[in-house]
Amino acid sequence: MQRREFFKISFAASAALFGSKSSAFATSKPIDTQKVSPVLFPEKKPLIVHSDRPPLLEAPRTTFTRAITPNDEFFVRWHMPIIPTPINMDTYYIHIHGEVEKRLYLRVADLKKDFKPVEVTAVMQCGGNSRSAFHPSTSGIQWGSGAMACATFKGVRLKDVLAKAGLKNSAEWISLNGDDKAVMAKIESFKRELKIDEISDDTIIAYEMNGREIPFLNGYPVRLVIPGLYADSWVKQLSDIYVTKEYQPYFFMDVAYRIPDNECECEEPNNLAKKTKPLEEMNVKSYIGYPDNQMQIQSGTNLRVKGVAFDEGYGIKNVFISLDMGKTWQQATLGKELSKYAFREFSYNLKPMKKGTLTIMAKAVNNKGEEQPFAHDIPWNHGGYKYNGIDSVTVEVV
Repeated sequence: MQRREFFKISFAASAALFGSKSSAFATSKPIDTQKVSPVLFPEKKPLIVHSDRPPLLEAPRTTFTRAITPNDEFFVRWHMPIIPTPINMDTYYIHIHGEVEKRLYLRVADLKKDFKPVEVTAVMQCGGNSRSAFHPSTSGIQWGSGAMACATFKGVRLKDVLAKAGLKNSAEWISLNGDDKAVMAKIESFKRELKIDEISDDTIIAYEMNGREIPFLNGYPVRLVIPGLYADSWVKQLSDIYVTKEYQPYFFMDVAYRIPDNECECEEPNNLAKKTKPLEEMNVKSYIGYPDNQMQIQSGTNLRVKGVAFDEGYGIKNVFISLDMGKTWQQATLGKELSKYAFREFSYNLKPMKKGTLTIMAKAVNNKGEEQPFAHDIPWNHGGYKYNGIDSVTVEVV
């Protein structure tokens, strides 16, 4: 069928590595004052707009009270401005080629007919989510904290597709590309790369999101889903899988989306790390969805704090709440674990009696024992990646 056309419409350096903290660098809370735009994008509720070409849309804080993010509140991140809008499902296909026994051209109908369907519930998060917390500012979109979401994706295992093509003994890597393109032909496509022996059973080519077709802005008709990894490798509008003997040099693997390859994954603006590594696994994080900042709360009434927590796949063990700026912590109640890769809901009940400002902080701990650091303890890196500082909201008790 024909798809309708859319668009007219800080630095705290590791003392062991760099010595004592410098006042020149700091990490603080991400921006939380951006307003949703009145401009509606296809299949979306009003969201925070960073750009319309390519579309860069962020969800507001109030989205993050549920384990599953509704499709129309899902954040949007594209790199290339030319995105095919009319898509013919009869002619759209994924090309699998290279070090394979049989070249394949698979339509979405072929995926549904010839392969076992699987579902994975997982968090998708931009590597630069919360980048606005880093000072001095780093290059890239100055996201608040809404460049993340969680959905149940349905599709087929990438392993099964590769098996059907028949991998040659020489096959070691796969390069992945989508249908979006740059304005100028000399600009490299957004290509990502995976090592074949690191592809898990949970890595899928998805054609549904939360029981419906994947929204156009989130990669319709098919996208890659790699639970536990930052979304930079979740290629949208997947159209090409190139199997190779050796690693292929690509800009978005060798230059962009890289972090310092040292213990703290940190560096100084005037002393950048010489050795870097790809941005891959997410770290433990929690975020308060309710109440919102600057909200007025009636004294003596019950207040239920709600939010979500997640990590790269170890699972969330605890979420703690502090009402005294982190001096003491109380355990929140966790919701059901939908999957080890999914948002885990948490809640905490209180009844504020004293009038004035009240700051509520949330801290997650995963099953590996890793916990969120305070914002000011997060070291700086040149890409503004992997921020996971303890979240807080400040309300007015009246």
